[in-house]
Amino acid sequence: MLTFAPTFQKQKQQLHTMQKNLVIVESPAKAKTIEKFLGDDYKVMSSYGHIRDLKKHELSIDEETLEPEYEIPEEKRKLVGELKTQAKKASQVWLASDEDREGEAISWHLCEVLGLDEEKTKRIVFHEITKPAITEAIEHPRTLDMNLVNAQQARRVLDRLVGFKLSPVLWRKVKPALSAGRVQSVAVRLIVERERELQAFKQENYYIVNAIFAITNPDGSQQEVKATLNQRFKSEEEAQQFLELMKDATFHVEQVQKKPMKRTPAPPFTTSTLQQEAARKLGFTVSQTMMVAQRLYESGRITYMRTDSVNLSALAINASKLKITELYGKEYSKVRQYHTSSKGAQEAHEAIRPTYMEQATIEGTMQEKRLYDLIWKRTAASQMADAEIEKTTVDISVETKNILPTITQDIKEASEENATSSKLEFIAQGEVVKFDGFLKVYRESVDDEDEGHDEFAHVLPPLKEGDELTRREISATERFTQGPQRYTEASLVHKLEELGIGRPSTYAPTISTIQQREYVAKGDKKGEERSFHVLVLKGKQISLKQRTEIAGSDKGKLLPTDIGTVVNDFLMEHFPGIMDYNFTANVEQEFDRIAEGKELWAKMIKAFYKTFDSNVDKTLKARSEHKAGERNLGTDPQSGKPVFVKIGRFGPVVQIGTADDKEKPRFAHLPKEFSIENITLEQALKLFQLPRTLGQLEGEPVTVGTGRFGPYVLYKKQYVSLDKDMNPMTITIADAVKLINAKQKADEQKHLKVFAEDEDLEVMNGRYGPYLAYQGKNYRLPKSMHERAAKLSYDECMAVINKAKN
Repeated sequence: MLTFAPTFQKQKQQLHTMQKNLVIVESPAKAKTIEKFLGDDYKVMSSYGHIRDLKKHELSIDEETLEPEYEIPEEKRKLVGELKTQAKKASQVWLASDEDREGEAISWHLCEVLGLDEEKTKRIVFHEITKPAITEAIEHPRTLDMNLVNAQQARRVLDRLVGFKLSPVLWRKVKPALSAGRVQSVAVRLIVERERELQAFKQENYYIVNAIFAITNPDGSQQEVKATLNQRFKSEEEAQQFLELMKDATFHVEQVQKKPMKRTPAPPFTTSTLQQEAARKLGFTVSQTMMVAQRLYESGRITYMRTDSVNLSALAINASKLKITELYGKEYSKVRQYHTSSKGAQEAHEAIRPTYMEQATIEGTMQEKRLYDLIWKRTAASQMADAEIEKTTVDISVETKNILPTITQDIKEASEENATSSKLEFIAQGEVVKFDGFLKVYRESVDDEDEGHDEFAHVLPPLKEGDELTRREISATERFTQGPQRYTEASLVHKLEELGIGRPSTYAPTISTIQQREYVAKGDKKGEERSFHVLVLKGKQISLKQRTEIAGSDKGKLLPTDIGTVVNDFLMEHFPGIMDYNFTANVEQEFDRIAEGKELWAKMIKAFYKTFDSNVDKTLKARSEHKAGERNLGTDPQSGKPVFVKIGRFGPVVQIGTADDKEKPRFAHLPKEFSIENITLEQALKLFQLPRTLGQLEGEPVTVGTGRFGPYVLYKKQYVSLDKDMNPMTITIADAVKLINAKQKADEQKHLKVFAEDEDLEVMNGRYGPYLAYQGKNYRLPKSMHERAAKLSYDECMAVINKAKN
């Protein structure tokens, strides 16, 4: 429960006299910043977000009228009382919550709860917390926009109906304590489908041919030219035949094309592009990005961080021009006005940018500095000149005594711009940056799908048509086609935006929710070692080399869990409408129409609920022979009983036998390296070999087993987790003893000293150094005591504790 008492007391002392103006914002940090810009006639207080909402543990919606039933949470009642008191004392109340639907709803709830007259209460909005913006807002107040409020209510009610109605269905049909949501369930579907695409992908190998040539300069020196053949070969045999032909081949420069190119900067940040770029460049999670951006906004550093707009104000453009000219020179400045094309981009009128472009750096936490730097550079780059590139493409002809094969359409290289003819030739490419322009400041990152993309190739030596090249080496390397990439948080945000699912404010909570509910796990996928062949032609000799690489490894990717997959499949079967990408995107468009006053929110909700509620009722009453996600793997050869894999109370399990048998079914926890979808009968039966006894240590048995939290070693009632790379089926007694000894040593180092005078007192060693544990509480030790922590006396320890208590 949140505690607001110190803030209330401070506000109470400051408002003991009549205030002409009371300004209410939703954040204490925002209140503190705004207060600096307003005179003595204004007092700024915070509502700490919503002061009223739907009830937490019930539907809180009248199922006949579909009207929401709001309540003031217990932890907000004291705050509401204080706001009421000060609102009555003030001659004018100003509501200054954020300029979006959520902010408008906060202001409306304040009006309703505080008994404010909507016509007389002034609503002010701004997208940056600066003195000019606040002054401008005060000079041009408006009244509440009920269309925005109704759009927020429609979203809140629809999502509550979906969540509260679908969750009990999942409890009964899949597993207790599960939940569903309109946007979160669709996000899980994306991740599940991508995983299945990956599993179904059939890898094919091919050979790519690279060559290193040399050009002899007039002074006799030589320079390297690297080139790639404009054909891939399907087999090692084809590659071998080609290299045989290359033994006596000659190579000439057939054509040199120089093409000037320009690269333009990316537009300033919107919410989704900031989330994506902060993930790629800074390694931030989506939630982390929004949390840091919120702090930057509330402290007046950046404009509002929830926006679909790429527009910049004239003031920001002019300030950028001055700063760019000052730092880099006039030739680097180019004024650009970006326009937003996405539908529904009406909630804010500017992109995310620094409030003061002249401030290239700020003071703050390391996270705040890094995110601000990213925003400043992206904004500055958007107002800078194009980068001028000269791209050179060299076609190198191949002449042999024998006829060369021609390129067949099915193996023609994907890049058609280089494959100008059907004959075999090597292509060398180089790029020279003639003028760096915006690249001096910022270069946009790319998603995983584009990894390996070399934006700027190497510089080629001077070449002209007819030049003869000397072959140094030609290699044919075995490569493998790549399947679809798993989603990162950044690429998932990109996909949700592309499909029109959710809005900027929903991406962070959606991605956090699906991980918290364990439908999706963000983690690493271990790759597998694979070998590949490389054929190398040097001189007249072709050698075959076998090399190895790790393939299929993933870091920080979003992986569906078994529970996530089963819930997704169940919802896809019984509620295809809710899971449809178009439905979710269309709902967002309906919210937009409500916000524009073009649709009634109550009518929209009733139309949805009529069909949805009957579908819920039908699904609850439906009988199924098997539980959702249950899969019959076959028969246990020893007992003759069926073997199932399914979702149990504590997660996925393998079960031998049924509830109808005389003997109780046997269960085994499903380890993380297996999934319900692909575990085999043989693998499942091996799990029942656990727990197994490894041997003895000091006369006590040592066993290995697996439980809810993974595989473990058990010794003298003490559980020790196995290392990630250890297999419970192959671990030896020697491995187990090492784990047990390491655990005992760690425990000894953690417990430094106990006292006969009081068994509740102990000196402990923690992550941040030694500390005292006493009667369920921890007490920090002064640094001067750290070195002799294990030798402290009882009186010394109690002196530290008593001082902390007082």
